[in-house]
Parts: sequence; structure tokens; C-alpha cells
Amino acid sequence: MSDVPDRLPPGELRASDADREQVAEVLRAAAAEGRIELPELDDRLGRVYAARTYAELEPLTRDIPRAVGDAVARRTGHDLDRPRPPRWGFGVLSGFDRRGRWVAPRSFQAVAFWGGGKIDLREAQLDGNVIRVRALAVMGGIEIVVPDDADVSITGVGLMGGFDQRASGLGSPGGPRITITGFALWGGVSVRRRGRPRR
Repeated sequence: MSDVPDRLPPGELRASDADREQVAEVLRAAAAEGRIELPELDDRLGRVYAARTYAELEPLTRDIPRAVGDAVARRTGHDLDRPRPPRWGFGVLSGFDRRGRWVAPRSFQAVAFWGGGKIDLREAQLDGNVIRVRALAVMGGIEIVVPDDADVSITGVGLMGGFDQRASGLGSPGGPRITITGFALWGGVSVRRRGRPRR
């Protein structure tokens, strides 16, 4: 059951006491600057401490400038804006799938052993617009889809298998920076560029 949080949208993940305290700090800082009045602060704090998920916390600071949250994060050492994203994808005699709108970490490890996996970064929310994917495919396959505006660097190696390098190259100014490394043995890692989906 350890992979259950990976299947949930980020907003449905459970918030911790530290997360609630972080939101409360942002609200208190905003009240100290005169951005919200004391009765509204009391109301929002009540909702903070009653919140169970990130989705319930997020609206409480939506209208507060990011700079206030950044100042609190620097002071407390926490960044509340999003839950900790999954850092691993395992396909061991099975498969994994990361696509659609998901929060991606700066470093993601993908393993396929007699199995497979798909990582689609076109709609992923990247931390700092940067991600490093380390892919290991042993008698299995990993498919990685990158947006066509990304700067992509691929340095993986294939031994009796393939590690596709054709998607390497520059993207558009301001596009994400994606680094893909790893190893394929009797398996393969494919990397393809595609346009971002229209919604």
C-alpha cells in the first residue's frame, strides 16, 4: 500500500500539523502587514486547523502574494505550496504511470524490471522548471515523453538494449530543463518530444 499516495491528486493528500502551522504563519504575516483584518484572520485560522487535505489549505492563502509565503518559508524552513511529490516509479513485474497534471520533484528515479513505466512531463509541475530523471530498465521498458519546448540532455547507456538519445537538444527560451540519465540492460528507455496537450 506504500504507493497509494502516488495515485491521488496532490490536493487530496493529507496535510500534516507542520503544513497547517505553515499556512497559519502565512496568514499571521499577512495580517501583520494589513492584508487581512483580524476577524477574517480568526475565521481563516479556524479553517486552517480544521483542514485535513492540501486542497482545503490551498484556498486560504490563494489571495495572499507569494512573497509573503516565501518570507515565511525562509524563516521556518518549510515550503507549503505543494505536497512532497513522489520521487520514485517502480515497474517490477508490473508497471507505473506518471502523466497528466502531477507535481514532479527535481530528481525522479524510474525502475523497470520485467515490467514497464511511462513518464509524461508535458503537464507536470516542475520544481524550478528543472527535473533530472534517472531511468534503469532491466528486461523492461521505460517511455519518457518531454514537451517540445524543453532543453533535453540525455546521457543514458544501453547494453544489449537501447537508450534513445534522439530527443536531445535545445528547446524554446524559458522552456523546462530536463536531464535524463540511466542504464538499459536487455531492455529500453525511449524518449520522445511531443506538443503539450490542449485542454
